[in-house]
Amino acid sequence: MRHRSGGEFSSPVTFRTPAGGGIKGGHHHSQSPEAQFTHTPGLKVVYCSNPYNAKGLLTSAIESNDPVIFFEPKRCYRGPFYGDPHKVPTWNSHPDGEVPEEYYSIPLEEARIVKQGSACTVISWGAMVHVAEQAIKNSGIDCELIDLQTLVPWDRDTVVNSIKKTGRCVIVHEAPKTSGFGAEMSASIQERCFYHLEAPIIRVTGWDTPFPHTTEWDYLPSPERIADAIKQTQEE
Repeated sequence: MRHRSGGEFSSPVTFRTPAGGGIKGGHHHSQSPEAQFTHTPGLKVVYCSNPYNAKGLLTSAIESNDPVIFFEPKRCYRGPFYGDPHKVPTWNSHPDGEVPEEYYSIPLEEARIVKQGSACTVISWGAMVHVAEQAIKNSGIDCELIDLQTLVPWDRDTVVNSIKKTGRCVIVHEAPKTSGFGAEMSASIQERCFYHLEAPIIRVTGWDTPFPHTTEWDYLPSPERIADAIKQTQEE
């Protein structure tokens, strides 16, 4: 719109959409299509992970003069998902479940450091932030966990500074690995952090084929798969 109008017009519209799996929605209703939109110049792409950043990010998205695709993980509507479908808490006792009634916003180009750490940087967004958090606990390794929040434009400074500190990186998302947004992040990190990396960047993602095993839960990255990837970075 800006290009075609010579900068005279903008497109201040926000599209909200549920996304992701983990609710037994099947292959028609459990997709994570964020990479299709991050590839489109001019679109901002946001992926919240909890009620608090959902309101803050949505406020900034609505106030933006550019078009925004705003993804909401279906699995997190009820509460944080830690990887066990039989134990899904509500937001009632979670600090990020408290949403102030008054106005506040979260900048669209700002990632959130969920947990400080020094041994490995784990990057995720949406429901997988909570699964990654559980995986870090299970691994017993001092990881830094980053909730990317906005995929386009993503917070390169926070990510790069973290990896310069830890020297290792695991990227987690539930979309398929091939051409997933984690591939773009991995390439960008490699370009900026090559001499700081002590091990290859590892991506833990959904499979490249729909539900290859028996249930939808086998498709989603699990705490076990993520923890194994974290431990692998320590072996290099």
